[in-house]
Amino acid sequence: MNGRTGQASILKTAFLLFGLGLFPAIGALSAPAGTESIPVQTEAIDRFRVGSEEKRFGSLEFVGGLELFSHSSKFGGISAIRMLDDRNFMGVMDTGYWYFGTLERDDVGRPSAVTDFAVGKILGNGELKYDSDAEGMVIDGNRVLVSFERDHRIGAFDLDLIPRSEGKIVPHPIPLNEFRSNAGMEAITIAPSGGALDGSIVVLTEKSLNKKGDIFAAVLSGSQKGVFFVRRWGRYDITDADFLPNGDLLILERRFNLADGLGMRIRRISAGEIRPGATVDGEVILEANLSNQIDNMEGLDVFQTPDGGTHIMLVSDDNRSILQRSLMLEFRLVDEQKTVN
Repeated sequence: MNGRTGQASILKTAFLLFGLGLFPAIGALSAPAGTESIPVQTEAIDRFRVGSEEKRFGSLEFVGGLELFSHSSKFGGISAIRMLDDRNFMGVMDTGYWYFGTLERDDVGRPSAVTDFAVGKILGNGELKYDSDAEGMVIDGNRVLVSFERDHRIGAFDLDLIPRSEGKIVPHPIPLNEFRSNAGMEAITIAPSGGALDGSIVVLTEKSLNKKGDIFAAVLSGSQKGVFFVRRWGRYDITDADFLPNGDLLILERRFNLADGLGMRIRRISAGEIRPGATVDGEVILEANLSNQIDNMEGLDVFQTPDGGTHIMLVSDDNRSILQRSLMLEFRLVDEQKTVN
């Protein structure tokens, strides 16, 4: 596991969720009380690079993907996803909602559909976008941590009471005056136990920059507690992050401007480099543009499959626009090479 539950295996996570009533014996997620089921249709994506049969992209192999559709006014704005195992998932939308669902797979393991999709209001927020702009999410034992931008904060919610209870504020060391309005608290994740950061919570801003033009981030606990920075280059902004089992940090970044167009990339950073005051950087293991099946890529999760493989799930935020798409894209980490695509 990547440390976000403090457990050593997917099996232990399943037992935790079963005990909390979120994980029934049949293997499909049971949406918590207080949620509303909404219909979601999907269309399979079998090629990541448009017009190409290529599956291998550096150290990643494309497993498959889905485009999600729904006529519900409560669907859209997906900002973060966390896979509870290789099928069940939950996450947050920047409209101030939780979401839950089950990923169906075909006979060779590729994503084939989404079922049992449900949403529930994140309580304790106002009705304005300023109050409810949820951007990142991570499961930490019996609680779920959610990062919000605009009204920059981290909320801690009881896992077994979602969505029926309000969150409690978690302190962080980033000065409030350093946050940019719509580019503040973005990604939140937890380092693996026993590694360089030993289970510490890590948060990263989208594009709150220091005087050198690098991105504010912070470790919230442990021996490396304090503010650090992520080198910004190529006009990319951070949208999510998660740790690999070996402790390396994967950072998802998005680019969108008239000069460069739409793009995304994943950088891999050694957790051993993260310490107070440091500016960290890492090699690009995946970079894509509109020649690939991408959109406004907002969420990244690292998870393990029953065969022990390490997989990465990416999701996009459609901004509730008919011109954009809600995507789920799955990759498998093929080897430990830090290869630039």
